[in-house]
Amino acid sequence: MPKLYGNEYTEMQLRERVGSMDQLGGVERIILAEGNSAGVEAYRIRTGGGLDATVLATRGMDIGAASYRGYPLAWQSATGQAHSAFFEPEGLSWLRTFHGGLVCTCGLTYAGSPCTDGDQELGLHGRVSHTPARHLTSGAHWRDGEYIMYVEGEVREAIVFGENIAMKRTITAMLGQPELHILDVVRNDAFAPQEHMLVYHINFGFPLMDADTELVAPQGSIEGRTEYAQETIARSSRFSAPTPGVEERVYYHELNADSEGRTTVALVNRGLGEGLAVYLTWDVRVLPNLVQWKMPGQGTYVTGLEPANCRVEGRAIEREQGRLQVMEPGEERRYLITVGVAEGKRDIDALIKRIKAI
Repeated sequence: MPKLYGNEYTEMQLRERVGSMDQLGGVERIILAEGNSAGVEAYRIRTGGGLDATVLATRGMDIGAASYRGYPLAWQSATGQAHSAFFEPEGLSWLRTFHGGLVCTCGLTYAGSPCTDGDQELGLHGRVSHTPARHLTSGAHWRDGEYIMYVEGEVREAIVFGENIAMKRTITAMLGQPELHILDVVRNDAFAPQEHMLVYHINFGFPLMDADTELVAPQGSIEGRTEYAQETIARSSRFSAPTPGVEERVYYHELNADSEGRTTVALVNRGLGEGLAVYLTWDVRVLPNLVQWKMPGQGTYVTGLEPANCRVEGRAIEREQGRLQVMEPGEERRYLITVGVAEGKRDIDALIKRIKAI
C-alpha cells in the first residue's frame, strides 16, 4: 500500500483522488536536445517518495541526474551527458565523456585502468556506458496493492570473431518509496568463455557530500590502492571541504554481509536539512568488492561507492593475480543493487543500527 504525504492509501483511494497516476509519480520518456547531449534518449522516474532520477538509455541505461526532495544526490561532471557517438575508447579518453551521474556502469568485458592484455589494448572502464540500449520498454501498473514503475533495456557488447555479451537492465521503483532497484542480467551469448568485469560507479556529490559527511559500512577490512591511499585509511570514512591540488585516492573494502549474503553501506550527512543519508544494498557473493573513490577536489568534488566483481587495476592485472572472472558460453549472472534514501534523525539512526548489525 503506497504511503504518500504521511498517509497510506489503497489503489481505489488514490484513483478516486486523481485523474491520472502521473500526478503522483511515473515514468516519462524524453530526448535531450542541446550540445553534446543532443539525441540522448532518456526516461525520468518520479517515485512519489521524493526520489527522482533520469535513466540514460543511449548511455548504457546509466542513471544520470538524481535528487531527493530538491537535494541533488549525484555528482555531474563538466563533460555533460554526452551522446555515445562522442566516445573515445583509447587510454584515459573515456574521461572526456564521463558524465558522473548516480550510476555509471563500467564493463562488461573489461574495466579499470588502461592496460595491454595479451594482444588487446584496453582503455579505461570499458564500453558498456557508451553503448545505446535497445528493446526499450517502460511503464507503470498496480500489483498486489503497490504501484510499480519501471524502465527496461538491453545493452550488448559484441565484435565479429570476439565477444558477444548482453546486459538486460530493469530499473524499478514503487510509488511512495524513496528507492530504486537496479536488476542486471548479464549473459554470454558467444560460443567461447568470456572475461567479465563489472563495476557500478555510483557517484555522490554536493550537498550530500560535504565536510560533515561520513561513510558508514559493516567493515571487514580495507586496503589503499596506492601508498598515499594506504597512509590515509584512517580518514577514508570522513570528508573535507573542496581542497586545492588534492590527490584522488581509492580504497578497497571487504565488507561483512548478512546470512543471505547482502550488505549495506551509507553516505550520511546529518547537517543537511534534517539529516540525509543515501544507502546501497547488494549481494557480496556476486559483487564481492566495494571500491571507494575519494576525490575532494575543486570542481571534481565527488566520492564514488562502487560495488564490483573486480578491482580497478585493469584486466591484465586481474588476470595475473587470479581474480579475473570468466563466463562460460550461455552462462547468465544476475546483479541487484538497491539505492535508497533515509531522512531525519530517527530513520538515519535506524539505518546505521541496521548496518552495524550486519
